[in-house]
Amino acid sequence: MAIKTYGRPKGKTMNAAARPILPTPGLAAERLALLHRLTEGLPPADLYWISAWSAALAAQSTRVVLPSAAPAEAPNAATAERLTVLYGSQTGNSRRVAERLAERATAAGLNVRILRTGAYAVRELAQERHLVLVISSQGDGDPPDDALGFVEFLSGKRAPKLPQLKFAVLGLGDSSYPQFCAVSRRLDARFAELGAQRFAELGEADVDFEAPSASWSEGVLAKAREALGAPAAANLRPVALHAVNSAQHDRDNPFAAEVLENQRIVSRDSDREVRHLELSLQGSGLRYEPGDALGVWPRNPAVLVDEWLRELRLDGEQEVAHDGRRLPLRRWLSHERELTRLSRPLLAAHAAASGDKELARVLEPEQREALARLLDTHQPIDLLRRHPVGWNAEQLVAALRPLTPRLYSIASSPKAVGEDEVHLTVGVVAYEAHGSAHLGAASAFLAAAGDDERVPVFVEANERFRLPGDTARDIIMIGPGTGVAPFRAFVQERQAVGAAGRNWLFFGNRHFAQDFLYQTEWQQALKDGALHRLDLAFSRDTSSKVYVQDRIKAHGRELYAWLRDGAHLYVCGDATHMAKDVHEALVDTAVAHGGLSIEDARGWLGELLQEGRYARDVY
Repeated sequence: MAIKTYGRPKGKTMNAAARPILPTPGLAAERLALLHRLTEGLPPADLYWISAWSAALAAQSTRVVLPSAAPAEAPNAATAERLTVLYGSQTGNSRRVAERLAERATAAGLNVRILRTGAYAVRELAQERHLVLVISSQGDGDPPDDALGFVEFLSGKRAPKLPQLKFAVLGLGDSSYPQFCAVSRRLDARFAELGAQRFAELGEADVDFEAPSASWSEGVLAKAREALGAPAAANLRPVALHAVNSAQHDRDNPFAAEVLENQRIVSRDSDREVRHLELSLQGSGLRYEPGDALGVWPRNPAVLVDEWLRELRLDGEQEVAHDGRRLPLRRWLSHERELTRLSRPLLAAHAAASGDKELARVLEPEQREALARLLDTHQPIDLLRRHPVGWNAEQLVAALRPLTPRLYSIASSPKAVGEDEVHLTVGVVAYEAHGSAHLGAASAFLAAAGDDERVPVFVEANERFRLPGDTARDIIMIGPGTGVAPFRAFVQERQAVGAAGRNWLFFGNRHFAQDFLYQTEWQQALKDGALHRLDLAFSRDTSSKVYVQDRIKAHGRELYAWLRDGAHLYVCGDATHMAKDVHEALVDTAVAHGGLSIEDARGWLGELLQEGRYARDVY
């Protein structure tokens, strides 16, 4: 099966807009040019810090001290008076909470620095006096990839005693998982074990994290101001923290992106649907890099909303007041509430309302596996049909979680398609279960988006998943299924900048003839020299199933040689099975071709993660 090369037709291509330049009255041209060179490519957290530092210098209201490259021999005044905010984030939520806390603390007159845990020099921990950590837990109580080194150091024998440290930890997680906030609980206990003192109790926030994290941050800020001797609130002068970041649209204010193209990119006889979407960012001010994600605010399928109203015998036009807002019930269900993801809190509320002993038993601690299976195989509508409850409209809106945005790895490079355009690769969730059809909220929404329709989007920067700054470095990309999306962007980017390093892609799917995503593009990239190696695994085309991890082992000698010589390794896709299987295949490769023990092989991969040479974008 030949698949077309996806890109804008020549007649519809948009001109790439120049990066907006902020008004700079009185700033000489050469200084403006220097400022752009210094800040080019910095993540938002660093830009916020620079902005706050500059504002503090101008106002002379806060003494901001640049962090030294090496730790001081003894605690100095700057360290003692500084609040360090660290974050470990997989999807960006912990980063946003930490950034907001740092912004407010800086505006409150505190000397603040904010760092992601992967960029924090752990040797500085012994010198810290006031530390706030915001960190998420994923999967079965695992830390974010970027925080693995920090967690390992703090948990290990090399961690220093910390009697001088005052700390506070906030954990973000999903209570539907058995190991809810396991990482934050472990680190909070470990800080105390090392002699540190809490200046705020451990905070925990579920998927609906905004309100609890804001409340916790407010308390932490008050404690931090008291501990660091910040000026009284009445005497504060506001600090503008967003001066450098000029984007008008973000998670809370998404941009309505026009759909330019929406095409199926698997054959008609494929049992799965995958779509290639091209969206316009013209006029948004949004900018992205390969490796970033596009956040999409979905709408629940209209057919699903109708099923809820029918099952509960409710009127969709009934006005419902909740959390200071008043909307028709249909609007709550279509735009505001989560209908396709079953959660533990909803299950608990449903069990309590129904008095169903079977549901109550599943929620017991010893039934973790049964709970996990139920949450994984059922949508809320299945629960409603199997265990009917007579929710009224107000109770229903209060019990359901808020609808959250979905993140999709961006499948384009702005250097190739223009800064005003972004591409996505979307696997559509659609299946039969429990006697009825089921859809995914975001994928069904995107699949149905026609030309000239608008999709609410924002850019979610992914600092952990970046191409090497040295374009002469080789890269290895492992992305089965729609996990190949960011690697389309990587290859486009490397070709556009004339990177000298080699590019090696591992791709897998079910069938060559049906599911070879972007087939003709990869074939052309091989001819052009933009792709140097392509190894394929189509699991259903052979009697014994072959996956990308099998291809890794088959070519382990060459792969290990590339890594030994400085290549960067990237993995994107399913976190539950694929990413773990690929990791184990990499361990086996290091053992077989590097002469390492299993323990040393795992340590070696951990070092690559710390160095940023092994990056994962998994979900």
